Amino acid sequence: MTTNEHKTQEPQVPPEQAYYTIEQVAQWTGMTKRTLRYYEEMSLLPPMGRTEGNYRRYSEEDITLLKRIKELRDLLGFSLTDIRALLAAEDERQLIKQAYIHETEASAKLAQLDRTDELLREQIQLIEQKFTALEQMRTALYAKLERHQIARDTIQNTLKNDET
Repeated sequence: MTTNEHKTQEPQVPPEQAYYTIEQVAQWTGMTKRTLRYYEEMSLLPPMGRTEGNYRRYSEEDITLLKRIKELRDLLGFSLTDIRALLAAEDERQLIKQAYIHETEASAKLAQLDRTDELLREQIQLIEQKFTALEQMRTALYAKLERHQIARDTIQNTLKNDET
């Protein structure tokens, strides 16, 4: 097959959109190829486009989403279940936003706003649960520090009394 023949057989990849291999994406995001495949299997990512050779193709949007997932997981400590819920709520809010823009009926707009508020409250609840857990963890660590200080003071007082 010549180069020209090969180019004419790949119309599924628009030339204006860049696609990347799993190796490139793994390197750029700091994730393993196995993790990327797992995220796709767990529906955290939309199904990837494929080349004729059945290789995964990742778009800029996919890479942005992966970075968001990594931030939620690594920096904020959300579980994959929580991440899926947060991302699903964000996706639904985007769909509602587009529908809202085109909606002309006031009652439908109110219903869209109500649903969006419900989604926002669900996201806030997930965040508040995380804050509560972190606050409990911090409180427990401070309590350990206090117990250590008491033990330290007791030992130091014992040493002082032994010296006299």
